[in-house]
Parts: sequence; C-alpha cells; structure tokens
Amino acid sequence: MTRLFAEFAFAGLVWTGTSAAAELAPGNGHSVHLAAFDGVVYYTVEQDGYRVVATLASGADALPLRIASTLAPGQRLTISVPGSAGQPSIDFEILRDGDALVVSDAIPAAVVDLVDVTPTRGALGK
Repeated sequence: MTRLFAEFAFAGLVWTGTSAAAELAPGNGHSVHLAAFDGVVYYTVEQDGYRVVATLASGADALPLRIASTLAPGQRLTISVPGSAGQPSIDFEILRDGDALVVSDAIPAAVVDLVDVTPTRGALGK
C-alpha cells in the first residue's frame, strides 16, 4: 500500500504547477501539500460525473488516507487538515467547472474567510 502511494505521489510531482490553481486532465495527477500531509489528486470521467480521488499520507511509512467523490458540474470538494489549538485549518478545494476540474493550492482557512480564492478558468488563462 505504501509503495502504491509513493508511486502516485511521484507521478503527481511530475505534474505539479506553481500557480494558485491547476486545471487537471483526466488521469493526470496533481500533488498537494497540507501541513504534515502530502499526496496526489487525480480524476477519471465516469458516466455519472468526474470521479475524483485524493490520496494523502503524513510520511512514507504512514498509512495513506484516500478520499473519493463523484462531482457533477458546479460541485466542489474541500479537504481540510485541522491546525493546532488556536490555529486555522489548512484547506484545498477541488472544483468541477463545466468540463474542467480545478485544484487549488492549500491555503489557511483564515485566508479563505477573508478572500474568495475559488479558482476559475479565467484565472488560469483559459
């Protein structure tokens, strides 16, 4: 299981961008970093929507956590890692914008509350 996670994480590193949001193609991975967790997000096109899979772990020897959801156009999924006492959580969002799937970089929840950071296709130069 750990080896499989490492392979997905490595594949995701290949596709990582430096922007605040990345638009994914089906089957391509995007690496994510949330506090002590690293992982990869990818999706496949299914009959009832885009099946999004995020796999995260806190280290090479830790058991990974997999989150899967099927998104219809306009739907979003937020994954959050709580902060320590008195600190905001670290969140990232996966948004299905029509035929595009956009993954935002992790951002402290306190910043999300102050600014609308929802990635849009226009912000990605599309």
